[in-house]
Amino acid sequence: MGLRTKIGLAIAGTAALVSVVMGLLVHHRTVEAQYAGARSQIGDRLQTAVQDHAAGVDGDRTLIDPVDLPGPLAGAVANGRWGVYLDRTGRIPQLWAATKYGKEVIALKRPYDREADTVRDLDRVLWISGGFGTALACVAGLLVATRLGRRLRAKAGAAQRIAEGDLTARLPLRGNDEITRLASAVNTMADALAARLQAEREVTANIAHELRTPVAGMVTAAGLLPPGRPSELVRESAGRLRELVDDVIEVARLDGAGEQVAAEECGLAALVRRSAAAGAAGADGVTVSVVRDVEVVTDPRRVERIVANLVSNALRHGAAPVTVEVDGGVVRVRDSGSGFPESLLSGGPQRFRSGCGEKGVGLGLGLTIAQGQARVLGAGLRFGNPAEGGAEAVLDMRSAAKEGSRAGYRSFS
Repeated sequence: MGLRTKIGLAIAGTAALVSVVMGLLVHHRTVEAQYAGARSQIGDRLQTAVQDHAAGVDGDRTLIDPVDLPGPLAGAVANGRWGVYLDRTGRIPQLWAATKYGKEVIALKRPYDREADTVRDLDRVLWISGGFGTALACVAGLLVATRLGRRLRAKAGAAQRIAEGDLTARLPLRGNDEITRLASAVNTMADALAARLQAEREVTANIAHELRTPVAGMVTAAGLLPPGRPSELVRESAGRLRELVDDVIEVARLDGAGEQVAAEECGLAALVRRSAAAGAAGADGVTVSVVRDVEVVTDPRRVERIVANLVSNALRHGAAPVTVEVDGGVVRVRDSGSGFPESLLSGGPQRFRSGCGEKGVGLGLGLTIAQGQARVLGAGLRFGNPAEGGAEAVLDMRSAAKEGSRAGYRSFS
């Protein structure tokens, strides 16, 4: 149940409750006022009837020792008191008044139907007015709830964009109520978060750039060492450090705004083959199969980086054989390892966290870069563990395929 419905029901329920309470109060006050007036009137007439009876003159409506005197009134008269009683046992209610005069009981009665009709008419008017009032309150409540819901939806949309990484999005500020103050607080939080992330990006980029020069010198110096196993270890470590510095710089660029996409038309199969070879880096166990090739309009450098990182991650954290499949605009990279961890499947790749599997080592930048590049290209990238085992990364580039080659796509899950 949405907020608009809840507010509308609350206002309608409150209006209905107020109508019922006010109707009951008016009903009871009217009944009491009618009875008090009728009691006073018939009491005066009873006194006059007693005086006339004492003078030997009885009116047409004066009753002497009536046999149908109501029991409660008869008991009051027997105790020497006079009283008024409303008898509702018959089809038409009767108002009685009686008193003791000597050994006789003098009584009066009259129909009470006019008062009853007046109360029924009043109740009908109260029900109708209460119904109209409740309906009007429902309409007013829905209008108010719709306006509040529209404002909240707009602010929720802006907050969602902030949560998805668009730190330039801000919640609109209108009015001076609690919703506006909440939106202002969210905007302030977004400003502080954007400033902090920007500072972290700058620090990361500066450190990486400062490291690039000494790392390049280290790689050059390692190449001058005499052949041998120690020299190979130094060269491998220096090369890995250079790759790490390049990855950190790439992440800093992806985090920043204004990434440009140099789109050009190319065949996806050839692009994937070249990228898989770069990711394998001469290692065995990587095969590329093409179910159906398509022409895509995209940035080849970014696609190469995505596929190369997926293949490299599959070899490093999974196990051979690694299969790269091109099916239309969909690229699947499967390995034969133990699969992605649950943390990656639920929360996505996270930097400075190991890739997957029991052999997981590293800083988790490869999949982070692949996901960031896919986001820049507007492509989809998801991760899963197939039922037959291993890990599978699926790059969906169907939106980049040329119009003439989009027909006949197979859906994938």
